[in-house]
Amino acid sequence: MLPDWEFVLRLLVAAALGSVIGLDRERLAWAAGLRTHMLVAVGSCLAMIVSAYGFSDVLGRYVMLDPSRIAAQVISGVGFLGAGSIILRNEVVKGLTTAASLWAVAAMGLAVGCGLYVPAVAATLLILVILAGIKPLEERYLARRQTVELRLRAGRGTISVAQVEQALGWRAAQVNRLIIQPDTDSEFDDVIVSLGRVAPRDVPAVIASLAALPSVTDVRESRA
Repeated sequence: MLPDWEFVLRLLVAAALGSVIGLDRERLAWAAGLRTHMLVAVGSCLAMIVSAYGFSDVLGRYVMLDPSRIAAQVISGVGFLGAGSIILRNEVVKGLTTAASLWAVAAMGLAVGCGLYVPAVAATLLILVILAGIKPLEERYLARRQTVELRLRAGRGTISVAQVEQALGWRAAQVNRLIIQPDTDSEFDDVIVSLGRVAPRDVPAVIASLAALPSVTDVRESRA
């Protein structure tokens, strides 16, 4: 049986490591943030301590326990908490990464509860790198493949391809398709501009540059 201070130390370490991951989620304003990750880490750590040491006083020649049983229930049980952080918004699933981080933090808490400090710290650092360090690379990769389609509305015969390209500036090289066609039911032209390799954070700037054209009355975005 370990001394009480060792159990307290493990709980504190689990809370500290969970807060490192929670801060990243809190920074992005996800529902499962700092406190949630800390609670999951501390709870799973306590479950591991109970599983490994909580029944030592009843063990004997005829009583044998499996110390992994409670820990196994933590791994499956935290899935319900992860499901609560997943939402469906505009036919897009969001929160999968946060759910995965909760599951990983639970496993980290179990490791701390076993006294595996080095693997727990290493896993925490690796999780943080995956969440914060790889995200810019992921966005850059997705930006290379993402196509943004913009629909403009301008007065009949008042806009040309040259004007659109001038408004886009260096982004004119990213244009995959540019169509100007008259609207038969009004005195306007419908313009379709399709650009490739545009990062999501750059879309508002592109829309603003096109909306600044004197003849343009409306700019709408539709992802291809």
